Amino acid sequence: MSNPVIADNKPAKVTLEKGKKYVFCACGRSANQPFCDGSHSGTGITPKPFVAEEDGHAFLCQCKHTGDAPYCDGTHAQFDKDQVGTEGPG
Repeated sequence: MSNPVIADNKPAKVTLEKGKKYVFCACGRSANQPFCDGSHSGTGITPKPFVAEEDGHAFLCQCKHTGDAPYCDGTHAQFDKDQVGTEGPG
């Protein structure tokens, strides 16, 4: 299993619809960040399906190291811009 790629060192602000199912990219390789596009194939990393609990904006993790996936918990602050696009620490 590989480590996730740091897609960005800031969260993505998205608009979610209550009751709608989304699939969060956990590998960092998706071209459709922060959502899965199937790029995880062969990585051993599994995307995280979730259902929005309310309508409105949410901040979803793009560093892929949050402890509250798919939501940002501020972990991205430990990554520099030069680490974006690389595999993060194990």
